Amino acid sequence: MRVVPWRQVAYWRCKTCGNCCKNYNVVLNFYEWLYTIKRFGVEYTSSSINRFFLNKRADGSCIFLQETPNISLCNLQYMKPLACRLWPFKILSKPKYGFHDQAIYHYDNQKLFVYADSACSGLTFGAPTREFTHYVLREFIEIVYGRRRRQFKSTGLLRQVSPVFALSSRFSPS
Repeated sequence: MRVVPWRQVAYWRCKTCGNCCKNYNVVLNFYEWLYTIKRFGVEYTSSSINRFFLNKRADGSCIFLQETPNISLCNLQYMKPLACRLWPFKILSKPKYGFHDQAIYHYDNQKLFVYADSACSGLTFGAPTREFTHYVLREFIEIVYGRRRRQFKSTGLLRQVSPVFALSSRFSPS
């Protein structure tokens, strides 16, 4: 993972490519793990000594990834784990990856340090746009602080989601 400070990002929009679901392990907090096993069964998760994860298919992709020729979406779209809802951004209270001056973001009298995983194809590099600075990043931060649950700017293109991708009681990942 190679991160860049948010001030090097002009804009971000999820391209629904699914690469994040194919190339990364999804870390779950205890409550996300508990919800997943209660809803789908323990076989949809895995664990290490001190972490829980969403399971992966044999090809390495997340078990909840749904792909068509034109779009890749999460079958947990409306109840994604926090790690998925925040990707490709890291929002921290201290500058973990350097670039202090370019990573700092002021939010409600707090200094946060925001970085992006440069492997995300949805990133456009350059000087940050007003929309990115004031709406997209703010939404990610509100998610971190629990002030927002629904995503508009910081998720896949939900306008393109057909009912076939919506999570229902009939859901059964293949």
